[in-house]
Amino acid sequence: MTALSLLLPLLLTAAAQDPMRVLDGGARQQQAVRQAVQQGRYVPLETVVRDALRRYPGQLLEVELDDGKYEIEILGPNGVVMELDYDATSGRLLKMEED
Repeated sequence: MTALSLLLPLLLTAAAQDPMRVLDGGARQQQAVRQAVQQGRYVPLETVVRDALRRYPGQLLEVELDDGKYEIEILGPNGVVMELDYDATSGRLLKMEED
């Protein structure tokens, strides 16, 4: 499965209306992910981003959905980039590591 990349500016401007905006233009993938969120098979992106920023405050750098996992990168105030991986179906934090 191709990773769906989301960058900070798009996330901040589109999150409330369309949290699954895809940069690669993969309309079918985008629709499939949106449908999975609507059907409750994936948790909404804003839920895991909010949790990630609560756990590791900083600047959101990147979010990807890859193989049923949200991968979130945050630049902390100490200059360290942390990657937090969440299960897309449950929203459960799977791992948190320096990137």
